[in-house]
Amino acid sequence: MNYDKDKVDEMTLALLYLVMGAWDERLGTRAWKGFDWNTMDRLHEKGWISNPKGKARSVAVSEEGFQKAKELFHQHFGTDQP
Repeated sequence: MNYDKDKVDEMTLALLYLVMGAWDERLGTRAWKGFDWNTMDRLHEKGWISNPKGKARSVAVSEEGFQKAKELFHQHFGTDQP
């Protein structure tokens, strides 16, 4: 099946924002890595997360990745209501 991998990467990054508990906007935030391995590898190649390969159950999110994740989360899932 052909699909837009960049769109999948963006949606995955937005969902990482949800699961990383980043609402207090701390740097050095970590996110659970329970997503498709190929997608996680691409996010790492783009510099948005640390290397997902390893025994840890989470990945570190870079400052750039955090800002992009926040932007994408609010763009796709945000509402105007509190």
